[in-house]
Order: sequence, then structure tokens, then C-alpha cells
Amino acid sequence: MTVSPPLTSRIPSWINPSRLMPRDVLSVVFIVVLGILVLAALFAPWLTPYPADANGATHPLQSLHAPSAQHWFGTDGVGRDILTRVVFGARTSLIVVIAVLLFSIVFGTLTGVIAGYAGGVVRDVIMRITDIFLAFPALLLALALALVLPRGIPTLIICVAITWWPWYTRLAASVAASISRRGYVDSARTLGVSAQRIVLRHVLPNSLTPVIVQASLDAGGIILVVATLSYLGLGVSEPTPEWGLMVQQGQALITTNWWVVTFPALAILITAFSFNMLGEGLRVSLDPKKAGR
Repeated sequence: MTVSPPLTSRIPSWINPSRLMPRDVLSVVFIVVLGILVLAALFAPWLTPYPADANGATHPLQSLHAPSAQHWFGTDGVGRDILTRVVFGARTSLIVVIAVLLFSIVFGTLTGVIAGYAGGVVRDVIMRITDIFLAFPALLLALALALVLPRGIPTLIICVAITWWPWYTRLAASVAASISRRGYVDSARTLGVSAQRIVLRHVLPNSLTPVIVQASLDAGGIILVVATLSYLGLGVSEPTPEWGLMVQQGQALITTNWWVVTFPALAILITAFSFNMLGEGLRVSLDPKKAGR
């Protein structure tokens, strides 16, 4: 009789305190950072001191005030509280990240699993379509789409999602092709189980682990692409708060009023780096070759 391993041995090391390593501690720290960011974005209207500043309110008499007890991050060129706009900007970034990843994971994984399991002509057709999208640099394709679409959050989601899903299709196709040759899948075919049931019950669930890891790593890259599009004037427009747009508006003041550009830039850096560290922690924890560290 096979004895199942203890529950604690199946828990990722950065969740099980008894197995924490220095690298895992760092992952936990950045998970906490992301948790704080998500909570701040969700409760921004109640946590920020001047929520009206995120909706177009301006205060010209308070423009370019340095960080103080009244305005922790200072104010921008029209007197808006930068802390408020940075927190509300987290909402914009997280909305785009979640929407892009959901589309990429659902559409990309499904098409990849179909291609990997079916093989033959079906795989060739799907892979050639993904090759067409991958032939263009992701940022360049996003810029081209943003130029012809109206500015706004839906445009950001569309532009980034169209450039992101092919990577998930390729990843899921390679994993699904490997799974489809395993013994338990061959046994299911021998027993007369339908292809649809095999894909949904065996191939798809076992293809999700690398996809989830890749998604956590991609979140930081999506934030950088969104910030780049807004910085170039192709993302959201005023008065919507967005970190890249805030950096673009404050770049001319960096030598005289450093706080205008510094705090949104730090928000981009910390958030992207935190997502990368979370993805790295997941990759190490879910890698069976490293499970016995």
C-alpha cells in the first residue's frame, strides 16, 4: 500500500514556516507587498486623503507642494495629492493586468491544449497563427494597435492581450503534447473515453501549473508595457490616474520637484519587481526537481 506524504511536505516551502529558506522569506515579503497593494487599490476611496483628486478635481493654489504631513507624497502641477493618485493608479494597473492575464490564460491555454493534444494539421494551423503574432515585437504591436484605437482602459487591455496570448498557447501546447503521450492518457483512450473528456479531465488540469507560474512572472511585464503606453500618450487619458501617465507629466519637473515623478516611478518598480519575485517563488516551489530542498 502506498503511503501518502504528510500534508506539510506538499505545502510550498514559502507557505510552510518550518521549511522557509532565505529565498522563500524574500518571496513572502513581496507577497505581503502585493497583498497591501491589492487591498489599497480595492479600498482606495476610503484609504486615500483626497479621493476627489482621482476624478478630476484640481487645486491650483496648492500646486507643487513638497511632501508634508498634509500631503505625504506632495502635490502635482495642478495641486492634486500624489499619494491619492498613486493608490488609485494601482487600480488601473491591476485591472489591466487581471483582464490581460484572464484572456491570455483562458484563450491561450485552451487553444494550446487543443493543439498539443490533437497534433497534426490542427497543431500546425494553430502554431502558424501564433507565429504570425510572435513575428512582431510585443511592444511594437501594442503601440501600433494603440495608435488606431481610442485611448482608455479597454484599449490598453485589448492592445496588451492581443500580444500576450500566443505565449500561453505555445507553452500549453508543448505541455499538452507531452501529457497526451503518457500512460494514463493512453489507457483512457483504450477504454473508449472521448477526446473531449480526456482533455478536460486529464490534459487541461495537468497543463495549468506552468501556465500559472508564467502568469505570475508576466504580471510585472504587463505593468511595464501599460506604463510605457501611457507614458507615450497612447494609454489612458486625464483625469484617469495611471503611473506611466504620471511619470510622463512629471518628467520635466524631476530636477526641481522630484516627488512628482519619483513616487509613481517607485510604484511601477516595486509592483513589477514584486510580481517577478512571486513568480520566481512559485517556479521554485512547484518545480518537482527542487521540491526536496
